[in-house]
Amino acid sequence: MNSMGEESMQIAVFDSGLGGMTVLHDLMKRMPDEDYIYYADTAHVPYGTKPKEEVKKYIFESMDFIVHQGVKAIVIACNTATSVAVQGLREKYKDLPIIGMEPAVKPALEKKSQSGRRVFVTATALTLREEKLHNLIAKLDGENIVDLLPLPGLVELAEKFSFEEKLVRPYLEEVFAPYHLSDYDAIVLGCTHFPFFKDTFRKILPPEMAIVDGNIGTIKNLQHQLQERNALGGGSGQVIYYNSSIRLEDGEMLEHYKGLLKRLDSLEI
Repeated sequence: MNSMGEESMQIAVFDSGLGGMTVLHDLMKRMPDEDYIYYADTAHVPYGTKPKEEVKKYIFESMDFIVHQGVKAIVIACNTATSVAVQGLREKYKDLPIIGMEPAVKPALEKKSQSGRRVFVTATALTLREEKLHNLIAKLDGENIVDLLPLPGLVELAEKFSFEEKLVRPYLEEVFAPYHLSDYDAIVLGCTHFPFFKDTFRKILPPEMAIVDGNIGTIKNLQHQLQERNALGGGSGQVIYYNSSIRLEDGEMLEHYKGLLKRLDSLEI
């Protein structure tokens, strides 16, 4: 077993803020025999409204810190960070599995039931502008049925821990107002913040519309890469939290993180 497979090493989950908690939650459910670092770059959130080069600088600074903690893999639990930086990160840290995320366009297109039906891809404005996503859509969307929809307000609400329907529903209803929702078969939640609001999405979208995110595909990719390195397991589900390189030992923010995991548990019911 090489140094990447040492059982004591953790899996790092990185995001600009709280969105990656949706990925961490699914990781802990499906990979309970691992230990985790959750790193939120809260000093610079949100990424999706900032210039690309500025965001890349923040990401690389964060990655340097994370790598020095001694991790065996990094999950970039942020579609924006993946789109602007994952290639450069893989070039810099060649021996470390770095798992990125991208909007789950292919699974959503597979939900299309009949001719004329459409698919929403939602994300931050920066993700939706990136060539990486447009190339993916061009490859998969031969019928030109994908509509792109930025939802920056959901990132702002999540970072304020504002998940109440009375706050979320008016925003989503305003955003969706120009569209005939009955024309759509699926919606891609292309930002890791968005699954926090699945309950409100479900209430305002047609019941037959599929809600798709990229978490499961990301986790399967991680499991495969760790298995190839004989590096699966060796932990007990422990999580260490960092806010922009500051370790959270106790206090209100740590309790907020634990509360987010409980909220996600409740959304699975």
